[in-house]
Amino acid sequence: MANTHEYPVTVKWSGGRDGEGVVTADRSGVSNPIGVPAEFQGTGKGTNPEELLAAAVASCYSITFGIIAANQKLPVTNLDVSAVGEVTQNGASFVYTKITINPTIALSADATEDQVAKAHDMAHKADSYCIITNAVRGKVEIVVEPNIVKI
Repeated sequence: MANTHEYPVTVKWSGGRDGEGVVTADRSGVSNPIGVPAEFQGTGKGTNPEELLAAAVASCYSITFGIIAANQKLPVTNLDVSAVGEVTQNGASFVYTKITINPTIALSADATEDQVAKAHDMAHKADSYCIITNAVRGKVEIVVEPNIVKI
């Protein structure tokens, strides 16, 4: 039998394009101010859904990779992940087209070449296990460009 998990959020918004609001994750209580991005003629104050989607993908990827790396016993000393979301505008139509994930995976200096290769392989596989990338797959292109370093 499948389990269903819920992740409720609440948004309070006032105004139009120049409005302002707050999104709150109901379970954790974490809140973020939100606004319309300047490139869409908004104030640019606060984060926005476009950034939040890129952040959700990068966060999910990071957590998923961390779990996989621990399970594979990879000597990861640090993981830094950046992501860039791309929205294409064609007249009044806006489409979220691509998110590029750029993980920098630091392995211990004594990591073997097999561990480096495994980390590279797992870096590409992590997004296939991520709940968020699986939610948008088929609508938004997900690209992973890992950088593996030994420190």
